[in-house]
Amino acid sequence: MNDINIRKITLSDIDQLQNIGKQTFAETFSSGNSEANMNDYLKHKFSKEVLETELNDKNSEFYFAELEHQNIGYLKINFGKSQTEISGENALEIERIYVLKEFHGKKVGQLLYQKAIELAKQQKVDYIWLGVWEDNPRAIRFYEKNGFVKFDKHIFKLGNDEQTDIMMRLLLKNN
Repeated sequence: MNDINIRKITLSDIDQLQNIGKQTFAETFSSGNSEANMNDYLKHKFSKEVLETELNDKNSEFYFAELEHQNIGYLKINFGKSQTEISGENALEIERIYVLKEFHGKKVGQLLYQKAIELAKQQKVDYIWLGVWEDNPRAIRFYEKNGFVKFDKHIFKLGNDEQTDIMMRLLLKNN
């Protein structure tokens, strides 16, 4: 797995982003949600229009994890006003780290996470934060292992279902 490349996603990658976005979200959350809510979310949040707006946002960046020219995961980060909640502070939000199920446990998420840390240090932010579904213990363990601590909760709407996300953060020491 040493040959994994992390590459910034551009507008020309929108079809690939849409495909991996839908696939990884469905693989991660389908079992715990209704088909109607999943279909509604995937249709709206991964539409070409939404992705194009996000890709054109100067305060958001996407990165692919590639292995042998195949996209096996991706990262989305937000700075400044593009953060989903904490927009007034000097922080970076990890909005998404998703990896294809067949590559779970192969350090792909860790490589994407390390890219987020590198970007946060370049931007000299005070901390990194994210929201993770309370029913996703695998992700919670991943972030705790990387030093994140829980600091709040917020509601995430998936279709007509209100779910609780645990908000976690990691303070950075910028010298």
